[in-house]
Amino acid sequence: MAARSLLVASLCLAVLDAAAAQESTPTPPNYVSTESNELPEIEVTAPSPIKAPAKPKRTTKTEPAQAGPAKPKRAAAQATGSSAVPEAPEAPPVPAPAAGIEAAPRALVISVESFAPVTIASEDEIARNGGATITDTLAAKPGIAASTFAPGASRPIVRGLDNYRVRVQENGIGSHDVSALSEDHAVPIDPASARRVEVVRGPATLRYGSQAIGGVVAVENERVPTFIPKSGVSGRLSGGLMSVDDGRDGSFEATAGSDGVAVHADGFKRSADDYDTPRGAERNSWVESEGGSVGASRVGSDGFAGVALVRTESQYGIPAETSHIELVQDKVLSAGEWRLGSAGVEAVRFWLGASDYAHNEIAEEGDVGSRFTNTEEEARAEVQHVPVATALGVLRGAAGIQWGHRNMRGQSFEGDSLLEPARTVTIAGFLFEELELGRRLRFQAAARIEQANIDGFGIEDPLGVAAGHAFERSFTPVSASVGFLYELPMDVVARLTGQYVERAPDAAELFSKGVHEATGTFEIGNPGLEMEKAEAVELGFRRARGALRFDASAYYTRFDGFIFKELTGAGCGDVLASCGVEDELEQLVFGQRDATFYGVEIASQYDIARLWRGLVGIDGQYDYVRGRFADGENVQRIPPQRAGGGFYYRDPSWFLRVGLLHAFAQGDLGINETPTAAYDLVSAEIAYTTSLQGHGALVPEMTIGIKGENLLDDEVRNHTSFKKDEVLEPGASVRLYGSLKLN
Repeated sequence: MAARSLLVASLCLAVLDAAAAQESTPTPPNYVSTESNELPEIEVTAPSPIKAPAKPKRTTKTEPAQAGPAKPKRAAAQATGSSAVPEAPEAPPVPAPAAGIEAAPRALVISVESFAPVTIASEDEIARNGGATITDTLAAKPGIAASTFAPGASRPIVRGLDNYRVRVQENGIGSHDVSALSEDHAVPIDPASARRVEVVRGPATLRYGSQAIGGVVAVENERVPTFIPKSGVSGRLSGGLMSVDDGRDGSFEATAGSDGVAVHADGFKRSADDYDTPRGAERNSWVESEGGSVGASRVGSDGFAGVALVRTESQYGIPAETSHIELVQDKVLSAGEWRLGSAGVEAVRFWLGASDYAHNEIAEEGDVGSRFTNTEEEARAEVQHVPVATALGVLRGAAGIQWGHRNMRGQSFEGDSLLEPARTVTIAGFLFEELELGRRLRFQAAARIEQANIDGFGIEDPLGVAAGHAFERSFTPVSASVGFLYELPMDVVARLTGQYVERAPDAAELFSKGVHEATGTFEIGNPGLEMEKAEAVELGFRRARGALRFDASAYYTRFDGFIFKELTGAGCGDVLASCGVEDELEQLVFGQRDATFYGVEIASQYDIARLWRGLVGIDGQYDYVRGRFADGENVQRIPPQRAGGGFYYRDPSWFLRVGLLHAFAQGDLGINETPTAAYDLVSAEIAYTTSLQGHGALVPEMTIGIKGENLLDDEVRNHTSFKKDEVLEPGASVRLYGSLKLN
């Protein structure tokens, strides 16, 4: 780990000096905010690296909802000839809406530049929702569900797809864990460290690999500082209390800088006991975790480069079992940007990461039943070319390369190991180009070619009992996408995208061969798996401003060789030779079948009228996904259909909302599945925000709030959870939270 850290730091230092030497005008990231004296800052959303390449005078961004028809000007970098070091980004003022009603906090935030829907969870949402995983903030949003295997381990499920089809990352670098290998394994990125979480589908995922075929869940923060705060220092203190599990959490972050150097530090700690359900406490559902980071960047007038060291520790119980997991991860993150604006190159960007992960699965008596390890390195670089005038319109785009190396192992001390040491090496190139065909019409094309070499130890005949041996598999996934954006009347934007994506099987899908205590299975990989291929089409409409805002999508995806886990009906003991003889565990093998997924997602918000100092309105959401194999059989663990809505009031200081989310009964069952009953989640919240007396440019902002979840104390079983028949989700809960920000 020390050698990898030194390598990353050395590479970073070379770029630091180049960034500091530049003397042109800074082009800081574009933020969307309000400068109104009446209202506090709206959802401040910076551009994410997972969106389309940034373009001069037309920066990729997300916009908060507006209550009037006025159209904001596109952000543009203005050249002044100054050589000053960039500070906190200045945003263009949000235009005043009609009828004198200003934009208000907690508006529905919609990405106006993306060619596919982007789900955004702001820092404010993360704070009020609580929870030990980033999925806790996302799970109620349209198109997203949670695996909820344990309060400390819950991966996001996007449009019915999970694990190896959904990439989780922090600041552009993968989570580097083993959470995709099993639902009881945690993602070592705590929500307390996030300023924003985005879920991206569609063409933008081609930047991150074929393993992101379902989507990218991106956590963004300032662990690698990208600018110097305007007043020289910024920070945040936050925390909360939960009634359902006696949960306590707290976190801090601070960024400071001057003379071209920015430094950052953050930390968090959380603790929760077994949570309550309508039938009593759920045994062994406790969580304890802590962690933090330190980072520094050299910030020049034409770019930045920096590095951060991150450590995460977590312990959590597995409900309905007596075991628990203890994990630790050390990670190095580095990132940088150099804005040239010459020789045909607009900007060069890089991301580097290296990590060392391990966790032990501890039995009730304290013995280590199994140990999982993962060491991983990842690097990505992009070159964005200057806009090119063509006969059809202005062409903007970027090209990049990505490299990855991973060593993973799942070792058992009670029987056959789930995964013997397996090594994966990938190298890929990708290209994004966007053509502005007219004032209202834009076209985007993207392509990716990847080489994946996977070495491991597996069984040639998954249903046989022959001894395993070493395998070397190589795959060359090729993927491409096209998309159109067209501006319709009344500020409505239509989008149409098509994708062809190929995915190489993961090492665990090829070479698993052992006991998986968490799911009660003996899992057997298939070294003969071929690449998974998917063809997808999506149609969507969105409106980001006006009294009515919405984002709606309908999609259809056809998989050729969909890789899945199939229960054979046979039983196994602790070793392969016991399969078909003993019945302690269920035998599970990886197979391939053709499948289709289709569905609908809708999110909307409508400001009805002005009341007192703000607005009253209603919001609504709906999502539905169906997964079927070619023979008509249902894919397992597909989220149920959901519909919901609420009433809200919002003004410069206060936010109030009461809402209901109804999940319909799930009766479209796969083999060996049981039906799941419908349930209702009633929620209510109230929050107050105010600015405190500060010194000079330092003005602290305080928020306190209280939020209730599942207030009817309904019995909730999550159909996507492997433990739904044994484990109830949390009952009625109230969260008290607060934060103090210094900007």
